[in-house]
Amino acid sequence: MEKKILKSKIAVILALFLTLGSSCNDYLQLESLEKVSADQLLTSEDGLKTLLADLYNSIPMEDFNFRPAVGFNRRGWGGGVSEIVMTSMFTDESVKSDGGEPMGGSTGFQYFYQDDDNTAYKRNRDVSLFLENIEVAKNAGTIDEATFNRLSSEAHFIRAYIYFGLAKRYGGVPLIDRALDNDYLPGTDNAALFIPRNTEKDTWAFILKECDLAVSYLPEKVSSSDGIYRASKWAAYGLKSRAALHAASLAKYWDKAPLAGEAADLNLVGMSPGDAEFFYNECLSASKAIIDNSGHSLYMPNPSNSEEAATNYQYLFLTSNEEIIFSRAYLDGTTIENQGHDYDIRYSPAQANPGFHKFGRFSPTLDIVDLYEDYTDNGTGKSAKIMTRTDGNEDFYTPNPNNLDVNIPFKKYDDLYEPFKNKDARLLASIIVPGASYKGAKIVMQGGLIGKSGNAIVYASGSEVGLDNKTYYTYGAESAAGYSGFFAMGRSDDANFSCSGFSIRKYLAENKNVPGVERSSTTSWIDIRLAEIYLNYAEAAVESGKGDHTLAAQYINSLRKRAGHKDVIPLTLDNVLKERRIELAFEGSRYWDMFRRRDYHTFFTAGRRHALIPMIDLREQTPKYVFVRVNLYYDEQAGGRTFNPINYYFSIPGTNTNHLVQNPGH
Repeated sequence: MEKKILKSKIAVILALFLTLGSSCNDYLQLESLEKVSADQLLTSEDGLKTLLADLYNSIPMEDFNFRPAVGFNRRGWGGGVSEIVMTSMFTDESVKSDGGEPMGGSTGFQYFYQDDDNTAYKRNRDVSLFLENIEVAKNAGTIDEATFNRLSSEAHFIRAYIYFGLAKRYGGVPLIDRALDNDYLPGTDNAALFIPRNTEKDTWAFILKECDLAVSYLPEKVSSSDGIYRASKWAAYGLKSRAALHAASLAKYWDKAPLAGEAADLNLVGMSPGDAEFFYNECLSASKAIIDNSGHSLYMPNPSNSEEAATNYQYLFLTSNEEIIFSRAYLDGTTIENQGHDYDIRYSPAQANPGFHKFGRFSPTLDIVDLYEDYTDNGTGKSAKIMTRTDGNEDFYTPNPNNLDVNIPFKKYDDLYEPFKNKDARLLASIIVPGASYKGAKIVMQGGLIGKSGNAIVYASGSEVGLDNKTYYTYGAESAAGYSGFFAMGRSDDANFSCSGFSIRKYLAENKNVPGVERSSTTSWIDIRLAEIYLNYAEAAVESGKGDHTLAAQYINSLRKRAGHKDVIPLTLDNVLKERRIELAFEGSRYWDMFRRRDYHTFFTAGRRHALIPMIDLREQTPKYVFVRVNLYYDEQAGGRTFNPINYYFSIPGTNTNHLVQNPGH
């Protein structure tokens, strides 16, 4: 049976991403499988590790190579250029600079039956077969008991991750923990193969159980000889912490967007508020296990000043360090097939374009920028919005800046960077703000000018001579080589410039010269880190009233201290959620946080994200900069973004043939 099981897999495991390379000691060391037989895979430990590497590759991680509408592990143009987006761009954090992303729901983030090798149930079957095969290998003496136990725990970790990817999209799904090959009976209706959906509560409980099975025999530390990107005990606890918090929030906030229909009646979607306590407790215990026992610690927790804090925070994402619990690495895709990613070439600001023809496409919103604090540090944790007006009315946004009221009482600045001085170090380490430096260049973000007579030119090329007889340009420079914002909006092929006034910095390899070709980036994706665990614990403690609230307060304040703050803020839900948004910005958590807390539809009901347009004001002898709060160009053009709450649960495909109960509204 084992040979039959593997026959169809041999051909597709030829170029695994966890294979040979110049730093292969960090990965699972494997033999070439170009002409390997099923017997060889099953009769050696290296062969089994090759199968395991393929399973790791199938983890539904929303990393640099995730394409929300088409699947996982897509490199280059895989899935089409229009689908090359980051999870963050489906939220209020950021937007794709050409505006081409859908806003969540059934048009994105699908993960069920897809025609690729990362289909969830195909991969779950692979996990089941792997568990069967290592049992055979143990009985044959190919591997010892300790090796068997570790491999088994890794398989359960991968299964937990696969089902987490399913549950957060679909609610309750069929729970299958064995291969069904022997259940197929030719000539019959094969009724045994049509496994119904389990309840949503049972599905989440199953995920936590799989995490517990993973914890059992995973090592506390992984060594380079074993492959440092394999899961440790703490990675399994980290996944459990994340999944349990997700489930708890779904239970607590079901009533914010209740759904009706057969699936709801059968509890295939939805849980009761009473179910939340169990999951919050599971989150607290899993988080505490990591915090107390793992040896993981915050990276550079005690900066001497805010400048050092910004540097430290930026390099947290560019180095291997003690905060990282689980991550995915990439070899150089320019020399090794199916490796690398495109983050740097696609998202570097225009003035630092490595040489690719699509760049500058990651535009953080003013909404996230406004969330950061300054260093007033008065013990409240209150956000400090960017100051644009002398009357303090920072809640007004111009819908269409082509109709700008130039008599708004603008606060005037001497340079582009001035409004962002004294802001939280994490802002400057995560986002390239107007006037900031990147790779030695001053990044110019300017979207218009106000002429001597009070005429405004916005979102259009132009120039005017100021009272000082100097020529000024709407985009801040005479040619496109000298600016990074607002040019070519609405022109998809040319929209290589920020449409929000900001560009991404987090995860960009500012410390390297990345060639301007596809798959040239090798920065690792950090999937689970200690800061998230601190935030998970704090949120679960506040929401449930359980846990140690003194410690929870210490956890969120330790993150602020790492960012250079000197005060201590109280443990409140608002403070925890704000810290979560700031600390984990652009790491993929915001989309699912809005989903699990049922906040997505409250923001995206004809919702408009916001941009900040720096403009040069030529009405004074010495021109000044003003900053205009506006509705984001693409959201305004679309009449706002609206999310239908039925899409908190995605449509289950193939219900006519798989006989599964469809989710409400689909």
